Amino acid sequence: MYILRLLWRNAFRHRLRTFLTVLGIAVAILAFGMLRTLVDIWYSGVEASSATRLVTRNAVSLVFPLPISYKDRIRQIDGVKIVSWGNWFGGIYRDEKNLFANFAVDMESYLRLYTEFMLLPDHYGAVLRDRSACVIGRKLAERFGWKIGDTIPLKGTIFPGTWEFVVRGIYHGREKNTDETQMFFHWEYLNETLKRTVPRRADQAGFYMIGITTPSVSAEVAAAIDETFRNSLAETMTESEKAFAMGFISMTEAILIAIKLVSFVVIVIIMAVVANTMAMTARERIGEYAVFKTLGFGGFHIAGLIFGESLVISMTGCAVGIALTFPAARAFASYLSNYFPFFNVSSTTIVMDVAAALLVGIVAAIFPTWRAVNIRIADGLRRIG
Repeated sequence: MYILRLLWRNAFRHRLRTFLTVLGIAVAILAFGMLRTLVDIWYSGVEASSATRLVTRNAVSLVFPLPISYKDRIRQIDGVKIVSWGNWFGGIYRDEKNLFANFAVDMESYLRLYTEFMLLPDHYGAVLRDRSACVIGRKLAERFGWKIGDTIPLKGTIFPGTWEFVVRGIYHGREKNTDETQMFFHWEYLNETLKRTVPRRADQAGFYMIGITTPSVSAEVAAAIDETFRNSLAETMTESEKAFAMGFISMTEAILIAIKLVSFVVIVIIMAVVANTMAMTARERIGEYAVFKTLGFGGFHIAGLIFGESLVISMTGCAVGIALTFPAARAFASYLSNYFPFFNVSSTTIVMDVAAALLVGIVAAIFPTWRAVNIRIADGLRRIG
């Protein structure tokens, strides 16, 4: 306890300098934590994916559809438990800035397959009974103030026209990282309208979502599905839900790499700032260290004082930075809720914050310690007075 009190008093001997250093560390840890949280959100779809779900799409590109008749042949493959299908709808609510994910899906099989979307029993029944019904996420409902029974008009981009849907269900996520900003409606509603207006675009699915019995048969089932439709007019590519999500992330890989590099550059910069502070501190106390050596204290004791002081400063800044990260994340989430379904600071990010602060404290003290330990007593005593 006495040693900690001594380190604390030494660290704040020059209060203004220490305060500015702690503030710099806090800002760096805050920036580092927010950037790492942004990376975590980018990978949230991958983390939330299920090992028992596969996605089948056109082998050429996701923009090309597949015949709806494929569903019956996929069901016959060993290891397949549930088959659902859907299309990306791409509808816009009132204005282009009101962006959110909206899909046409086979509602009954989709809700059985995606158990993380939790609906109240009466909502579930109402959704299945009404062909024009839609299900929306809790956060999407809060964003636009929608409630059960409201009619939502969407302007089609992929499927032209104005489409109206009635809110019959509002889902909640089973897990904290479940996306609650989506909307999905009956695929049959879309298909029946296309049969009347654009018959050539009817009876087609943009993708199939497949539930399998166990994760261990994932590769075999995927290979069997693609082999079934080999040499057909619409060959398929089947992959795990995780691999499917990673495919989208790979499109923005350059952005992710840039964010990661910036997060580590922030740590390097603050490491230089702390190193400068510790170098100034050690230079001012050379005389004191010479007195310690005269009294019989060894290099280990002096090194302990310098490293301890550096760690006190860096960990104090780390604690302040972590404390600021949570309110900053909440503010960021509320301001950019249109683009990010959630913005939660993970425990892994906190561990990385602490590890970064420890690294800064240790590295910043290395050179000042080496200088203080190796200075001769006579040279040090000349600094006194």
